[in-house]
Amino acid sequence: MCYGFDGDRTLTQSLAARGMGRRSMLRGAAVALGAGALAAGGAATALAASPAATVQGGPGHGNGRKPLVPPGQISIQLYTLRDSLGGEPGYDATLRELSRIGYNKVEQAGYHGRTARELRRFHDRLGIRTTSSHEGISETDEALRTKIDNARILGQKYMNVPYLASSNAADWQRWAERMNVEARAACRSGIRYGYHNHAHEFTTDLGRGRTPWDILTAELDPRYVHLEVDLYWTVTAAVELGERDVEGFSLDVIRAAPQSVLQYHVKDRSATDGDTSDLGTGIIDFPRIFKAHQVKEYIVENDRPDVTPIETARVGYGYLRRK
Repeated sequence: MCYGFDGDRTLTQSLAARGMGRRSMLRGAAVALGAGALAAGGAATALAASPAATVQGGPGHGNGRKPLVPPGQISIQLYTLRDSLGGEPGYDATLRELSRIGYNKVEQAGYHGRTARELRRFHDRLGIRTTSSHEGISETDEALRTKIDNARILGQKYMNVPYLASSNAADWQRWAERMNVEARAACRSGIRYGYHNHAHEFTTDLGRGRTPWDILTAELDPRYVHLEVDLYWTVTAAVELGERDVEGFSLDVIRAAPQSVLQYHVKDRSATDGDTSDLGTGIIDFPRIFKAHQVKEYIVENDRPDVTPIETARVGYGYLRRK
């Protein structure tokens, strides 16, 4: 049975959106951090001038010894390392280096030419577990069964829909209905099914005062669907909406949702151009958010690594462990 949605294509769109296309899409939000923000009420000016905007002195980037999160709850989204995984030094060497850094969990984004069983055997040898993945909505029930079987083989606890986009409210309602179906099926295999946000879920006007986030949180069954909140994108949405307290906006999103927030994507936001940045080098006060709401998994990510992909992984792990 076809549900009129190409999940593989949407996953590809999600990955593509993390590159230059997404950068262009958010140019307006980036500009809001510059001089042009004055015409928008000064919200971004206040943000850029806040103490958190400094790399060393801000409340989000202290050098205290106490770790921000337990090491067993730190993971990394492998899309961050896509260039290394698909090129040099390659998948095997990159995963070995992640293990040496201290990662024992990863969030899969694609299978890199291997089967789920092949990935599981290799990860087991390294002491790494695929706890989560990004997967598009399945176009058929057969594709859904394959997706769940692969997740079960890898030993996952979670799978998340990474990206949906439409200015039509009916699309979001249809997708939520299908996600509920998939979530119930995943639950029968012991896997939690979630949704991963970007900024547009909060900023797209669907008419009658509704946003995609309004529809998703109203329609997704909280018994089966959780949320993987990407903190860079909630902060970006806050900037686009003219919110002064960007962390407060993110916490309001978390607290207001009837669905459980079980995972974070943790990537920072540059004070200069609004792009993604390595952890601890941007403006986001992560300790404030983590103190207010703890999750099961803190997933390091940077769509555009500042130096090299493996250095982003090293910096992210060190930041969360405060090494």
